[in-house]
Amino acid sequence: MTMTEHEHPNQPPYGYTDDKAAYLRRLGRIEGQIRGISRMVDDDKYCIDILTQISAVRSALQSVSVGLLEEHIGHCVVDAAKASDEAGNDKVTEASAAIARLVKS
Repeated sequence: MTMTEHEHPNQPPYGYTDDKAAYLRRLGRIEGQIRGISRMVDDDKYCIDILTQISAVRSALQSVSVGLLEEHIGHCVVDAAKASDEAGNDKVTEASAAIARLVKS
């Protein structure tokens, strides 16, 4: 089970907090791209053009994922490792599972 802010309300800000606005802008652009893909399907656009846009969205999401993962390792994992070996090991296990999920997708 992973820890969430809801389960640990006194937890310090997450590593991505400083870049939150940038992440939200990137996600907003991705959201717009997805709406555009939906319009393309609705407008019966050429399959390859739709697939090209889907590929672009996947790439953009992958980029956001890698950024968040880097922030998580640099902040959450490092801080946990400084707190205790057990906490550090737990965060490494959690990060490894997240990496495995990203690699599968």
